[in-house]
Amino acid sequence: MEVLQLNWKHKDLSLGFLLSGSDVITTATYQASVEGFIQHLGVTCEHAKELLMSGVHLAKHTLQKYMSENKTGEIKGLVAGSIGPYGAFLHDGSEYTGDYAKEMSIESLKSWHRPQVECLTAAGADIIAFETIPSIKEAEALVQLLREFPNTEAWLSFSCKDVKCISDGSLFPDVVQVALKCPQVVAVGVNCCAPDLVEPLLDSVQTLLNPDLSWVVYPNSGEEWDTDKGWLAQEKKVGSLSQFCESWRSHGAAFIGGCCRIGPAQITELRRVLKGPIE
Repeated sequence: MEVLQLNWKHKDLSLGFLLSGSDVITTATYQASVEGFIQHLGVTCEHAKELLMSGVHLAKHTLQKYMSENKTGEIKGLVAGSIGPYGAFLHDGSEYTGDYAKEMSIESLKSWHRPQVECLTAAGADIIAFETIPSIKEAEALVQLLREFPNTEAWLSFSCKDVKCISDGSLFPDVVQVALKCPQVVAVGVNCCAPDLVEPLLDSVQTLLNPDLSWVVYPNSGEEWDTDKGWLAQEKKVGSLSQFCESWRSHGAAFIGGCCRIGPAQITELRRVLKGPIE
């Protein structure tokens, strides 16, 4: 059972999450891409690749610092190389719709994602985190692309609009079937959705669980993202991660954590429920 901290943008924050009980920290590369750095920063391709790889180096440094300051004797955490969907590069909220995929081919999606996988893998990420994927077509592209890196493992996590479907309307069991095509995908699941959506989604795919595959779940606080207004207050009260996490574990989730609007205090409580207090 691994407790995740995800999508935080500074190494000191990642250290705070490790101190709060996280077993996995992610690189601050969710919206980063080689093309994006070239386009928006005016850097060369090589410099763009160095910037992307620095996300892994910073996370690894943070893990080493944690190990040193806490005298653990060995590194007990993992660094997940975060790769968001093409929609995250567009900066228009389309990672919650997947509309862009209608106009793109699987090959074009593979071509866009390839530099990010190359950089994060070369920099030494322990696992690749394909996150907030809204489209079954993009999932197919990522699974095909992963086969080009035979020594790399990944998890594939989707944005979901309700208890049955990911954001583009595809049924959750159908996208899990896509992930099953590649044994390098060691976990499939959901992130950045309300916590109360997770259990019904896992219920829908229980027959697909097998010894080589587990679930990864890291919902947000339950608030909704609006492209123009930002995070919107919850219309109804959604329970905390710690209220749901034991059920998720009983459904086969091996990676459990929090995404947007989840802080160290919630991770500490999640850790206490799942693994006991930090020693």
